[in-house]
Amino acid sequence: MRCESPEKYYIGCSGWHYDHWRGLYYPDGLAKPGWLQFYASGFSTVELNNTFYRLPSERALANWRESTPPDFIFAVKVSRFITHVKRLRNLGSPMREFLSRIRLLKEKLGPILYQLPPNMRRNEELLMEFLSSLPPEYKHVLEFRHESWLNDSVFHILRQHSVGLCVFDMPGFRCPLGATADFAYLRFHGSASLYSSCYSDEELSRWAREIVQLGKDVRAVYIYFNNDAEAFAVRNALTLSQLISTA
Repeated sequence: MRCESPEKYYIGCSGWHYDHWRGLYYPDGLAKPGWLQFYASGFSTVELNNTFYRLPSERALANWRESTPPDFIFAVKVSRFITHVKRLRNLGSPMREFLSRIRLLKEKLGPILYQLPPNMRRNEELLMEFLSSLPPEYKHVLEFRHESWLNDSVFHILRQHSVGLCVFDMPGFRCPLGATADFAYLRFHGSASLYSSCYSDEELSRWAREIVQLGKDVRAVYIYFNNDAEAFAVRNALTLSQLISTA
C-alpha cells in the first residue's frame, strides 16, 4: 500500500531497518539490501535514527540516495555526541563533520533533528548561542525532552531563528502542537507504551484534524512514527496519511 497524502505532508517511520518487520511489512524473501527501496515505494520520507549512534559512511549515504525516488526526503537525527555528550556546547568540529557527511544526501536531505536529553533543563542563553551557530541553509528542528523547555519564551527564540519545534507524543508527556518555522515536525513514540504501542484509529483521527489545521500555516509537515514494535509505525503512518487525505 502506498502512503498517499496531500503534497505538503511527508509521513513515514523513524527508520526502516528493523528485523522484526520481516513478514509484518517486508516480504519474507526480500533481502535486507532491498528493504529501503521497498519502504520508499510506500512512503515519501524516513527519519534516520542510526545517525544518532554513528555517522554513516559516504557509500551508505550515496546508496540510500540512489535507492529512493526523486522526491523522497530523509530527515536526519543528529549524533548523540552533539546533543548528549557535548550538550550543544563547543560544537565547531563535531558539527562540521556531521553536516559535511549528511549533505551527501543532496536534494533529499530534509530536516535535521536535535533531540535533547531528558535531564537537560532550559537554558535560554545556551539555546540562543547554539541557534545562532547553525547554518541557515538547512531545516533545523529541536525536540525538548525536559518539560522546562516547553514555554512561550523558548518558542519565541525558535521563531526568531526560524528553527522548528518538534511536536512529540509519548506516554505521559506531550509537546504542545505548533510550529515555529515555515514547516512543522511531529514524532509519535507511542501513547500507551513507549515505542511499543499502536495508536487507535480514534486517536489518529483526532491528530489528523489538528494536523490539517496546523498545515494551513506552514509550507510542509513532516511526521514520523517511532513505535517500531510489531510494525505499528507502518500501520499508523498509513492510517494517518489516509485520514489527512480525507480530512
